Amino acid sequence: MKLDAFDYDLPDGRIATAPARPREAAKLLDMTSADGFIDRQVRDFPDLCQPGDVIVVNNTAVIPARLSGYRGAAKISITLHKCEISGDSCHAPGFGSHWRVFAKPAKKCRVDDIIVFGDDFAAHVLGRGEGGDVAVCFINPAEDNTVVAGIDLENSLARYGTMPLPPYISRPDGATTADESDYQTMFAQHPGAVAAPTAGLHFTPALAAQLTAKNVSIVEITMHVGAGTFLPVTVDDIADHKMHAEWGAISSHAASIIQTAQQSGHRIIAVGTTSLRILEACFQQHGSIQAFAGETDIFITPGFKFGVVDALLTNFHLPKSTLLMLISAFCGMRKVRDAYQHAIAGDYRFFSYGDACFMRRAAHPDIVTSLRSHAREKRV
Repeated sequence: MKLDAFDYDLPDGRIATAPARPREAAKLLDMTSADGFIDRQVRDFPDLCQPGDVIVVNNTAVIPARLSGYRGAAKISITLHKCEISGDSCHAPGFGSHWRVFAKPAKKCRVDDIIVFGDDFAAHVLGRGEGGDVAVCFINPAEDNTVVAGIDLENSLARYGTMPLPPYISRPDGATTADESDYQTMFAQHPGAVAAPTAGLHFTPALAAQLTAKNVSIVEITMHVGAGTFLPVTVDDIADHKMHAEWGAISSHAASIIQTAQQSGHRIIAVGTTSLRILEACFQQHGSIQAFAGETDIFITPGFKFGVVDALLTNFHLPKSTLLMLISAFCGMRKVRDAYQHAIAGDYRFFSYGDACFMRRAAHPDIVTSLRSHAREKRV
């Protein structure tokens, strides 16, 4: 399929730069009614759930992954995006000293360069890939370039790093103190993400309590969201796009609850595309939901055969993004096209700090209608 099929026009001023307060006051577009789209608020979400439903949330925690330093007199900023140890993927919880990062300007990062962030914290450049991707090892210059790993790296990032807000949220002076809590979900437990699982940002303890009181189970999985989620798709044919790998895990306890619900005919509702992707990646590999830990670069596009998730709560996604492709595969391109037009007309707020929508998996998704076709139909 062509990339242009996933394009749409977003009016100026629709990108949310701060979350709704309280969080459950955000708008919620109900896409599940047979009578058309219904405008709700996130606080209405429990009304859309049924006793026995299992809601799957992502308990990753965003780390302060954006650093600004110097290689000599040259200023260089980096954003961590993937943990590695001697070429092998880092396993949660915690993280190691070797990371892939996106650097600006990457051309100033040469092998064996040292990027200094503080007297006791620096990065040793190990290699350079494509698109600003650089391999580094974090070191302590004050201790003969001792490798900085584990909790020491966590502490160093806490001292020198800032929240890695997406590029469409304008912060000329960097992330604010409010962003440190706003860009973290109530479920955040396991540090390792460099982008928030944003659908989870809408949840509050009060909302979770309402769901529990309705006999709806909330199950936690882990998916460390990478900065690759913000990278634009640059190929004309989406089949040529290469996804960045991300690490995720499903515990045996979570898998058991999901399996039992499926066997009883209850729905599995993913909160966010990250939860959906790790569930479907596990199913693709094993043919069922079971304990799982490892990397996945699953790329979900129209025509994908879903095996686990029945419904999805998610935010509104960027034009031409892999996440827009995912939801188009999940409930149909025509449905997504019409829902986004409804949201734009209804002053919904878009992207990470924005509003949400709730959709069901389509039995036979339409995979031929582009998101722009609605505008063309109106002009005819």
